[in-house]
Amino acid sequence: MDSFGPGHRHTAERDASTPSRWGPACGQLPSSLTELTGPTRGLVDLPLHLAWSGLRTFDLDDDKLLLGMYRIVLTTNLREDYLQFLDGGLLTSHWPRLRKMVGRGVRTAWEDAFPPPLRPGAGRAAA
Repeated sequence: MDSFGPGHRHTAERDASTPSRWGPACGQLPSSLTELTGPTRGLVDLPLHLAWSGLRTFDLDDDKLLLGMYRIVLTTNLREDYLQFLDGGLLTSHWPRLRKMVGRGVRTAWEDAFPPPLRPGAGRAAA
C-alpha cells in the first residue's frame, strides 16, 4: 500500500480503457468526423459559455485564431458545440498542431475515436 491509501492506482498504472476526467464523456464525440459541419471561413462568434473571458470573435481565415477557437471548443467537451463550431476537414488538417494545444484526455479521446486520420501513424501499413 502506498501513501495514497488502498485501491489507489497511479496514472501510469491505469488501463488505457479508463477515460480521463479531462476528456469528453462517453457519447459526447460525434460518431463520424463528417458530422462536424461547422463554419470553415469568415468570422465566428462563440457564445459566452465557451468564450466567457477574452476574445469571442474568431476569424477562421487566420490560422492562429482558428486554432485558438478549436482549442476552446475541443476542451469544452460538449457534443452540441463540436457539431456547431467544428469542421471535420479543418480538424483533420490542423490536428498535428491542435493535438499539442489540448490536454492529454481530450487528445486521447479524439485519437482513440478516430485513429485514422487523427492518431499519428494510425492506418499506416506495418513495414
